[in-house]
Amino acid sequence: MGRKKKLINNSGIPDHEIEKIARCLLPELQAFYESEEGQKEFVEWKKKRDAEQSRKATPA
Repeated sequence: MGRKKKLINNSGIPDHEIEKIARCLLPELQAFYESEEGQKEFVEWKKKRDAEQSRKATPA
């Protein structure tokens, strides 16, 4: 099995505080992306990202 990559925190915010914030935000983020509105926004974001990536990959 692969090892877990240790993340580097250069923010000055203690890791335990970042984890507390993440634990508060995660359920709300999950609920949003499971909603119809969140699904639509995610599809739009993916289209925009793919268009930008293809534009960068195509030489001018």
